[in-house]
Amino acid sequence: MPITQTPPSRAYRLKALALACSLVAIAGLAACGKKDDSQTVGQKLDSAVASTEKAATEAKAKTEASMAKAGDAVKDAAQKVEASGSKTASSMAATAEDMSITASVSAGFAKDSELSAIKIDVDTKNGNVTLYGPAPTVAARDKASNIAKSIKGVNSVDNKLVVKGS
Repeated sequence: MPITQTPPSRAYRLKALALACSLVAIAGLAACGKKDDSQTVGQKLDSAVASTEKAATEAKAKTEASMAKAGDAVKDAAQKVEASGSKTASSMAATAEDMSITASVSAGFAKDSELSAIKIDVDTKNGNVTLYGPAPTVAARDKASNIAKSIKGVNSVDNKLVVKGS
């Protein structure tokens, strides 16, 4: 008599999908957490996207292998992922908030005729903004701080702009 396998249940497939999504999110967050001060925010985002895509491909292959084996190990892992889901979600929300702050500060600089002509790098971590690059005048340097401070969600501003000719 041949042995037949029962296909995985819908709930089991959803848990496996949740596991895969969580692995991708964790890998993406790990990539975002790498610090390389020589990169601009855009380069860091591009690098994080590439790392996340690579992690997603790897996670998919691992998930497919796990589903082929099935069993209690996947169920246990899915339960652990569910338990850590809220922590991962809040960490992703914080990262998204920092990216939003960085974009808003950069947009504020683009609207200002004196600041839009120069390259100001904006880095944000946990709502704390750091500004790097040149400033044409001390007044422009101070204006950059004020623009950054005016953005919702900014906790502090570390202005490391260097006034040209100083």
